[in-house]
Amino acid sequence: MERKSLREKYTAYFKELTELSQMASVIDETNVYQRGNPNTRRIMDKLVQENLSPESRIFDVSKFEQFYDAVTSGQHGLILMEHYSNTDLPALCYLLEHSGSEKLKDLSSRIVAIAGMKLNQDNPVVKAFAESFTRVVIYPTRSLTKNEAAAHSAEEAQAEEQKARKINLAAMRAMDNCKRRGEVILVFPSGTRYREGHPETKKGLREIDSYLRLFDVVLLVSINGNILKLQDEDMLNDLVGEDTVIIAASDVIDCKSFRKNFMDSLPQTEEDPKQKIIDHVMELLENQHEKIEKYRS
Repeated sequence: MERKSLREKYTAYFKELTELSQMASVIDETNVYQRGNPNTRRIMDKLVQENLSPESRIFDVSKFEQFYDAVTSGQHGLILMEHYSNTDLPALCYLLEHSGSEKLKDLSSRIVAIAGMKLNQDNPVVKAFAESFTRVVIYPTRSLTKNEAAAHSAEEAQAEEQKARKINLAAMRAMDNCKRRGEVILVFPSGTRYREGHPETKKGLREIDSYLRLFDVVLLVSINGNILKLQDEDMLNDLVGEDTVIIAASDVIDCKSFRKNFMDSLPQTEEDPKQKIIDHVMELLENQHEKIEKYRS
């Protein structure tokens, strides 16, 4: 089936979405926690439902249920998920809610995604789509590096760094509150969507090591198939169309022992162990992705 851009296929939704949008476009330390908007979520769910083939599914419900049991018993839960498009999170939540498992339905409601400011600030329609899901908004390192380079003076660059620090400190506090409420933090460890032909966009960020230190259990989640394909930097030019989406999970991983065992395996001369451990996580995700792909044929 030929794909059309979001702008071509769903322009009719854009006016309603922007009217229903409630979240701030400008992010500061006072508004980093953004509760999902049920009104825009209704439209996002419709978009997802229209483009998921009937064969789309959660591959192994029991692994998500085991993770849910760990979280509801008091452990702090982290999801590290592959990132191919802006519908990765919407597809995950939709398929969890329609899996037939009450545990997975409740798990979906507990997910809080870590999101960059770009989704709020670049385009009001993109912001309306993004705010369908509960998020903690951060100032990504990549964005700070870019903005500092574009600054016209040392003072301007310093002000941007201070802004980033305030936002990210507030985000850490918000994430800690999420943990105490039994919510689950979801992070895309690459920090960006994968662009075919650009392997650097699948490289994990070394900052992910700090998440492994802050949580008790982690679930590695792969996504095979996608209803949205990246075309260029304009998110509304992403190509949408029906696809079979299969979402799979690893076994529940104890963060402390996983991190310790891997770090202990590295030579003492290793210069960047934090990058090595996230490289290992990305390798595990890639292997999981490759194993699941055969089930889509």
